Amino acid sequence: MIARALLLAFATLAMTNGAAMLTVVPAEAQDYKIHFDEPAAQWEHALPVGNGRLGAMVFGGTAEERIQFNEETLWSGGPYDPVVEGAHRGLPEIQRLLFEGEFAKAHDLFGRTMMGIPYEQMKYQPFGDVYLHFPGHEEATGYRRELNLDTAIARTTYTVDGTTFTRDVYASAIDQVIVVHISADKPGAVTFSANLHGVRNTAHSNYGTGYFQMDGLAPNALRLTGKSSTYLGIEGQMRYEGRVEAYINGELGAADGAVRGTVRVDYRTLHVEGADSATLIIAAATNHVNYRDVSANPTARVEAVLDAARQRRESDMRTEHMAEHQQWYRRVSLTIGGGEPPAPGADPAAALGLAALPTDERIARLPDGEDPGLAALAYQFGRYLLIASSRPGTQPANLQGIWQDRPNPSWDSKYTININLPMNYWLADSGNLSETNEPLWMFTQEVAEAGARTAREHWNADGWVLHQNTDLFRATAPMDGPSWGAWPVGGAWIMTNLFEHYRFTQDRAFLEEMYPLLKGQVEFLLDILIEHPDTGHLVTAPSNSPENFPAWPGNGRFFDETTGLFLKARNIAIAPTMDMQIIREVFGMFARAADELGRDAPLAAQARAAGEKLVPNQIGRHGQLQEWIEDYDEIEPEHRHLSHLWGLYPGSEITPEHTPELAAAAAVSIERRGTGGCGWSYGWKMGLWARLYNAEGALHEFKHHLADSSLPNLFSLCGRTMQVDGTFGAAASIGEMLLQSHQGFVDMLPALPAEWGEGRVEGLRARGDLTVGMAWSDGSLTSATIEAGRDGRVRVRAEGVTGVRAADGGPVNFTTSGERSLQFDARAGTTYTLTF
Repeated sequence: MIARALLLAFATLAMTNGAAMLTVVPAEAQDYKIHFDEPAAQWEHALPVGNGRLGAMVFGGTAEERIQFNEETLWSGGPYDPVVEGAHRGLPEIQRLLFEGEFAKAHDLFGRTMMGIPYEQMKYQPFGDVYLHFPGHEEATGYRRELNLDTAIARTTYTVDGTTFTRDVYASAIDQVIVVHISADKPGAVTFSANLHGVRNTAHSNYGTGYFQMDGLAPNALRLTGKSSTYLGIEGQMRYEGRVEAYINGELGAADGAVRGTVRVDYRTLHVEGADSATLIIAAATNHVNYRDVSANPTARVEAVLDAARQRRESDMRTEHMAEHQQWYRRVSLTIGGGEPPAPGADPAAALGLAALPTDERIARLPDGEDPGLAALAYQFGRYLLIASSRPGTQPANLQGIWQDRPNPSWDSKYTININLPMNYWLADSGNLSETNEPLWMFTQEVAEAGARTAREHWNADGWVLHQNTDLFRATAPMDGPSWGAWPVGGAWIMTNLFEHYRFTQDRAFLEEMYPLLKGQVEFLLDILIEHPDTGHLVTAPSNSPENFPAWPGNGRFFDETTGLFLKARNIAIAPTMDMQIIREVFGMFARAADELGRDAPLAAQARAAGEKLVPNQIGRHGQLQEWIEDYDEIEPEHRHLSHLWGLYPGSEITPEHTPELAAAAAVSIERRGTGGCGWSYGWKMGLWARLYNAEGALHEFKHHLADSSLPNLFSLCGRTMQVDGTFGAAASIGEMLLQSHQGFVDMLPALPAEWGEGRVEGLRARGDLTVGMAWSDGSLTSATIEAGRDGRVRVRAEGVTGVRAADGGPVNFTTSGERSLQFDARAGTTYTLTF
């Protein structure tokens, strides 16, 4: 009841019916921890906690602790619409120029006529910092800093002058607050001061357009109030408030027995002195209601949260926080390699393997050694981050999830559609976190609503469009410049994510709810496709292959009038391979949905016919899968994007079984790209190699992802910027190495590296509403189970499978095909055990 009441207090956090609830899998509890023997030296090395709406990075200092925090709806600017009326008028001329090979002129004309205004979008902003100062704690011993993935608690412990101090930080989804609990093993030893700081965007604001105020509130609180900065002419309309309240000796409202110690506020500084323990409650809110409405009262929201939290014991908050988190996290258990991690409560000295080493040391050893348990830790960290950054009722995870410390972050910490946002959710269904898709579903409904006007004005089309980027205010027009904005299939890609969610859950109610958006995307695509005058194929024009550059004659460095920057090359194109793959997939999904729901037969037939006329996948002169309609080389052969391989992963039209020549060409393309790029690029290559059953190639990318493009806390890097996409992508790809189901059958251990020869997993999800468990030894399956969520035919591919029996003892009629394939009719709610 508390969770529901608090969520209803936030207008943006209303639950929807978009995601089907799943039964919790009783997976084995596992004590996976990311841990270090020193504080974080910089923000990127801190440990993340989050409840979907609030996120914090915990540094773990001794004399000074910093807890930097965010609230997901604090962005620069405010509601706006960058659509330009009649922007489509230049489209016919742009298409004529493209078909005549005048790419440079087409690029410039797109920039002059089809861009949204402003050209850029709003920025995700940091909310504030809590600083804690502990006098005399400069020289500490026995230091440990850890994030327990099972409890979702960041803990710092150390000893000063014989007293051991413990500091726990967690973000409660039930209470909608961040909790900091500080304790010592000797009475009266907890003494510290606290400050609550705001953050100003000094590059894009002054005191008149973006401000904050810091106040002390006697007897026990600090308050931060402010307004977002104006940016690109968009008025700063976001109001926000954050508060920190302090309580001592165990209870929030009142302590049991005598109270030892004091709490007081001296102007802007909060002091705790001589307490046995102290609890800080951090609450934060904005005035955001939805992407068009910022009329809420942040003060009232914070008061509602604090009024409820004040009635709670910290011990109860902690216990319920852990239980709530574990109902998500414990759905999947994974062990790779032997003997780790130890069970909860076990003697830490028993962990004599690599798990006992600080995580940064494990990463440093990885390129030259084996550490299969680190893959399991990375997988579960990905699931942990998704739980912490994306929950029903919240915004979807952006480029940095919900953790961001800079007023002017790289790429604005927005929602980038041409790989990053979709990759954030590849893990959701296979990792048994289906409900975390709900924010993506809410987001898609909003961008479809906003994108209908964009489709009409910028493309003269029905339906709706989403280009390469968007923000909190769901701007959908082309942005940044033609090199990025001239890409009209972002909405189509997002719809494939959502249809895959349906394939996993088989939730017909969700299919019916999603169907109008899928139909709108098909209507848009049918309207923008144009017949190529030379080949007769249906093509997209203009578009690009994110974000690579074709080496057509004369392409190279140029000064771009739209951005005012020198750019490496132009990339405007006709029918890039990715476009054709995504559109074929969307047309096929719509036709299937229309058939299943008995709707729109003429439109479904039109989509099927149009799909047949799209440019097919082509193999180039290097034996590679072509990236463009012409067999151009790449100006950057080792480019981080692998857009033309979308049809292999996350798509499914290229497989070794059904399209062996294309699969071989895809392998050549991966090899030509090499090992490198951003963290998400490594994560994508892992999945591509897994789909080609190249286990060692996937493992190679995983090791280099951690060693070359990740941080000590397992966050991924894109350049020098922390991002969550690579962490999610690598975790999803580890799942693909263990289990695949995109071809209509459950494929067990399809890409298992030799180093992962021993292992066990429970709770993975497969398409068809199936939950899978497996154990293996010496690289071979020793046992496997499949739980059916509904009646239906189940097909399995597993080396050495010979039969199947039902846990309830009922008869199972099955057929086998060779030594690897088996199929049977499953009954809803029944668990089946395979025999080998």
